[in-house]
Amino acid sequence: MTIEVQIAIIIAVLIIIAVTLHFARAVGMQMLLSVLVIAGLGILAHIVGEALPRRWFDPEKFPYRAYPWEKNGKFYEKLGVRRWKDRMPDKSRWVKGTYTKTLTNQSNPESLRHLLKETCVAECIHWILLLLSPVVLLFTRGTAAIMITVVYALSNFPFIIIQRYNRPRLRILLERRLRAKRKEESV
Repeated sequence: MTIEVQIAIIIAVLIIIAVTLHFARAVGMQMLLSVLVIAGLGILAHIVGEALPRRWFDPEKFPYRAYPWEKNGKFYEKLGVRRWKDRMPDKSRWVKGTYTKTLTNQSNPESLRHLLKETCVAECIHWILLLLSPVVLLFTRGTAAIMITVVYALSNFPFIIIQRYNRPRLRILLERRLRAKRKEESV
């Protein structure tokens, strides 16, 4: 998702809130407050995600390891993940200083290991955001707040799915690169 699309979404949300404020002030205020709480959670999640020690994350251990029912990511292909995963917002594309989560510069095994850990961090942060989504209800009331909270909570699942889909594929790529490196070194 390009920055232009993200800006368009933000503008659309602001227009919806403005129109709602005009016709139903109380509901519009609840929507605005909900969006501000969600934005605050997002900023806090970014700060926490960047600060977490990467040594805490092991893609081969619980809860990040691939489970047999996931079939090395094939399970998620049934959900169409290949079609939509690149259309989702990716913080690393527009926040300078964050680790780029693309394979473009990931040719060596150490970079791939780091990328694997980053998928664990991203999954962890999205689980935390999902679990913290009811925080919105501490600041807002009403049906609109409940709907926004539910949508916000559910919006974290696609990002979790992407991490769980990509991780086994990255692990396989890492194993191939390690075999190639060993082969190269033995010659």
